[in-house]
Parts: sequence; C-alpha cells; structure tokens
Amino acid sequence: MNKFWVIAGDVYKKNIKSFSFFIMLLIPFFMGGLTYLGGYFASRSNDVNTIAVVSEQPELAQSLVAIPNDTFELETVDSEEQAQENLRQESIDAYLIVTVENDSLKGELVSENSLGQTTELTIQQILSGIQGTIRAESLGLTSEEVTSLSQPATLARQKVSFNDQGEMVTGEDNSAVQYIISFGGTIILFVFIITYAGIIAQEIASEKGTRIMEVILSSTRAQTHFYGKLTGILLVALTQIVVYAIAFVVSYQWIKDMEIIQSFVNNVSLQAILGNFLLFTVIFTLLGILIYAVLAALCGSLVNKAEDTSKVILPVTYLALAGYMLGILLGAMDPNNVIIRITSYIPFLSSYIMPIRLANETVGLGGAMVSVAILAVTTLLMTLGCAKMYKSNVLVYNDNGIFATLKQSFRLMKSQK
Repeated sequence: MNKFWVIAGDVYKKNIKSFSFFIMLLIPFFMGGLTYLGGYFASRSNDVNTIAVVSEQPELAQSLVAIPNDTFELETVDSEEQAQENLRQESIDAYLIVTVENDSLKGELVSENSLGQTTELTIQQILSGIQGTIRAESLGLTSEEVTSLSQPATLARQKVSFNDQGEMVTGEDNSAVQYIISFGGTIILFVFIITYAGIIAQEIASEKGTRIMEVILSSTRAQTHFYGKLTGILLVALTQIVVYAIAFVVSYQWIKDMEIIQSFVNNVSLQAILGNFLLFTVIFTLLGILIYAVLAALCGSLVNKAEDTSKVILPVTYLALAGYMLGILLGAMDPNNVIIRITSYIPFLSSYIMPIRLANETVGLGGAMVSVAILAVTTLLMTLGCAKMYKSNVLVYNDNGIFATLKQSFRLMKSQK
C-alpha cells in the first residue's frame, strides 16, 4: 500500500506542478472573461449607433424614427446625398433607404462596416411592423384588429403524476433547468475525457518507451503500479473539479444580485437541482471519467513509443465523441428515440445519454439505477481486467499494431500462469 501511494503521489505532484496543468486550469476562466468583455463592449458600442433614414415619403421616415428601440438611434435626412456626406464625416454609422412598392416595404442599409446581426434584425423587425400596418390599412383593418391577429397563441406545460390511489397530482416543471445541468455535465464529461485520456496514456507510454518499466516492475507489483498511476491522474482531475467548484461559489457571491440570476433563482425549485437528478448526473459523470481513463490506460500500455500515444487513443476519442454527439443532438431533439433508449444502458455511452433522458423525464429512477449498476459493474470488471493484463502489456514490444500487441500480450499472460 505504501508503494501504491508513492506512485500515486508522484504522478499527482508531477502533473499538478506542470505548466500545462496551470494553462488547462486557466483556459475556462480566460474564455469566460473574453465572453464577458466581448458582450460588455458590444453592448456599449451598440448604444452609440446612429442611423439616418432616407425616404421619398417624409411621413414614413418620421414613423420609423418615432418607434423606440434600445439598440440604436434613428434620425431623418432630406436626401441620400446628405446621408452619404454625414456617413463620410462619421456623424452617422449608417443610413437606411426605405421605399414602398404597392403594399411592400423595402429597406437598404448602407454602412462602411457591419453593424452586427442585432442591429440588422431590429431594423428588419421595425420594417416588418410598418409593412404590416400598411397592408392592414389597405384591407381596412384597425390597429386593434392587427394587434389581435398578430397575437401569438399561448402554450403551457403542466407536469403531472399519479399517487397510489390513482389520483392525478400536479407538480412543478423543472425540465428546462434539469436539461441545462445535464447539458453542462455532458460537456464537462467530454472535455475531461479528451484531456485526461491523453495524459494517462502518455504517462504510461513514456515509461514503457524509455524501458524504465522493467526496472519499476522489478520492485513493485504491476497491479500496484497500474492502480497508482490511475489514482494519481484521477486525483489531478478531482483537483481541477474542486478548483472550478470553489471558483463557482466565489463568483456566485459576486453575481448573485444580477437581475438575470435573481430571475433564474426565483423561478427554479431547489429540489429540482439538489434532488435525485443532480445525484445521478454526478454519478454518471464520475463513472464516465473513470471508465474512459481505464480504457486510455490500457491503450497507453500497448504502445512502444510515447510518440504513438496520440494514435493509440483515437478509439477512446471517437467513442467519447460518439456518446457526446448522441447525447447533445439526438438526445435533445428526440429523447424517446429507440437508439437513445438502448444506448442509455450501454457503458461508455450511458454516461452521456442517461442524464439527458433524466432531464427530459423520459426515464424513471428505476431505469437510471439499472444503468448506473451496469456502468459500475462494467467499470469494475474492466479495471480488474486491465490491471491483470497490465504486466504483460508493458513488457510486450510489437511494431505490427495494437491488435498484434494485444494478441502477444494474451499469449505472454497465459504463459505466466
């Protein structure tokens, strides 16, 4: 046991002190900061946009200017020549030429630079509203009648359940919040798998490629070395998760008074977040990281040189990508699809898909427990099997590919019995 913790501690300290881990730790904060600053400066820049309106019908131009909006400011000019001169002098950011043909409104936005999709979409909505008014007048409709025609239908969703007496009981619909959590868990799982699969495979392959492995295995058992390496890498991943959790708690104290956060908190049931759903999402995420880490360690023990690590873990990458795409795309669009139902019980894929099904409430807690049990048992058996094969794997050097190496490893393992 002492050698196990020596190996795990050495792997942990080496990776936690590396510059690559520091960069990997800072990337989410860096990306979040860039997103925040981009949104902040974009909102500030939109406040100063001034657009001139050119039209042969002054009443139409005045009606456009009179419509309030928070994205930009509209002003009228007498001619297109004046608008061009104002644009050249940079007193305006763009000008809009508006014409009417029969009951259709056409607009042409002229600018030196793009004003962004938000500005263009707002202008299109304004023009569409005025066009609707023009057409309504030609049909003899009043403004109240136009408003009633454009009023969208209301659709509400009510979650219900049935008690032991067969009576229907209404409840809160928290599927949207649950889907956000499962979506975030799926992304975290994919990122961690791709990151740490490469790290653990490289960790094992580097020692095998330098022929140090024979010396190491002469002083400790192969299983101890395997479990120590695996535990050390998983502790690094756990450290990263803890750092992000602490950062979230600290940042929440800073952003909790924001209007959007208050609106979210006031309309969400804590039971939906802290209940069984979150528990199963965390379990599936942790088991998913573990089973992919074991598979990556197996792949890393089969290469001859550390340079071949990126090639040998391609099956791990493709398998993780398949689960990610199934969960994010098909699972979100059609959670009752037969493929989603089946794969939510298949190890390596269930970690991605079952949380999505739980979020969409297309499976009960019983189904989730069965999936967890299958995944846990598969992970345990795979870990024990890979640990048993580890000694023969790291002592085999074969240049004919991974399958030839596996075949030779099996023969060596049988001869050692």
